[in-house]
Amino acid sequence: MPEFDFDVIVIGAGPGGYVAAIRAAQLGLKTACVESRETLGGTCLNVGCIPSKALLHASELYAEASNGSLAKFGVNMAGVTLDLDVMHGEKAKAVKELTGGIAFLFKKNKVEWLKGHAAFTGPNTLDVAGKAVTAKNIVIATGSSVTPLPGADIDNEVVIDSTGALALPKVPGHLVVIGGGVIGLELGSVWKRLGAKVTVVEYLDQILPGMDREVRADATKIFKKQGFEIRTSTKVTKVDRSGAGATVTIEPAQGGAAETIEADVVLVAIGRRPNTEGLALERVGVQVNDRGMIEVDHSFRTKVPGVWAIGDVTPGPMLAHKAEDEGIAVAENIAGLTGIINHEVIPGVVYTHPEIASVGKTEEELEAAGIAYKAGKFPFAGNSRAKTNRDTDGFVKILADAKTDRVLGVHIISSLAGTMIAQAAQAMEFGATSEDIAYTCHAHPTHSEAMKEAAMAVTGKPIHI
Repeated sequence: MPEFDFDVIVIGAGPGGYVAAIRAAQLGLKTACVESRETLGGTCLNVGCIPSKALLHASELYAEASNGSLAKFGVNMAGVTLDLDVMHGEKAKAVKELTGGIAFLFKKNKVEWLKGHAAFTGPNTLDVAGKAVTAKNIVIATGSSVTPLPGADIDNEVVIDSTGALALPKVPGHLVVIGGGVIGLELGSVWKRLGAKVTVVEYLDQILPGMDREVRADATKIFKKQGFEIRTSTKVTKVDRSGAGATVTIEPAQGGAAETIEADVVLVAIGRRPNTEGLALERVGVQVNDRGMIEVDHSFRTKVPGVWAIGDVTPGPMLAHKAEDEGIAVAENIAGLTGIINHEVIPGVVYTHPEIASVGKTEEELEAAGIAYKAGKFPFAGNSRAKTNRDTDGFVKILADAKTDRVLGVHIISSLAGTMIAQAAQAMEFGATSEDIAYTCHAHPTHSEAMKEAAMAVTGKPIHI
């Protein structure tokens, strides 16, 4: 009889968990993955990244068709109507295809799906839906969930979270979004394009906390131009259901007179918190920090031998692609290989229109660290493809070390920012200088030429501005 049922059990089948399970199985380890949902893929595929992008894409098509913006290209449309049920149906179809794809990959790689919730009963033992299972290595990849806001009880009818915002049965007249971060702005964009009035309430003095200051300022101008009402330096003290809607009580963040906003729907999007409750971590001595996250070493080991952790339950940005890379790395480490991930080069994208993407350090971070740097910036107003497409909002900014010219950060606002940031991330991964990017030939006419021009601007020599 083998000592353990499995070599590896991964708890959670989100982007980090399912990738870790597949990679471990590819490396010859007998692997199982615990997941309580009826479908695989975790929050990201079921009620997060994928359905939100489906609605963002569909709502963008509707807005283009209905608001007259295509007329300047000679495309005249009349009588455009919205069928929200069909839009939701296409979203559901995309989710089903992708979650089903993971189930196929599990079968292909011989990963066993253990259905149910998992809780530790010992260092190498879990209880899964009343059944004891053992593994030499257990990987915690349970992801995160919505952070609640005191005074705003979520019912997913009028006061909703991000999951509820993906399934509204009709376009609200007035949507109040609490939180000016990535999730709030993306989902606010969906319903704004479909016809809602959208008010964003943000406690801090600018939207998009943590992003580069110029990005935050320029993005605010763009969203306001699109019709968003943005209330920064403002806190929500209470949300009351009132008939078919809600009354949102706000006041200045630093204190002051209160006022109210009447809303049809209120979206609470103030962040996410790690899913560690219910795992019985205390039974094996796995501790969490003051943010509820599990501390790990560079190999993703916890302080308990044989217990590992990746993704949103560990420190760092709560991003699906970070979790995926950590999933590969932890599986390789368990298999005796060297699994690595460079946490200094993890891109982040806001899928609004235009998109907003960043990788590496911001100017504020470099200044706080006392690192001398040079900045090169190029606006899309000077890019031929963007001008041809009448798509000139935004810019590319490259931050390079003042002494070595090594690229330290790249920040982009553009309709193609999410795709363009990959070049910046790869350049930084290989230690590129701004000169390396500047002397790399970029195809013409493309939006990516703005990256080359921004690199040239680091030394004050852009061509088209």
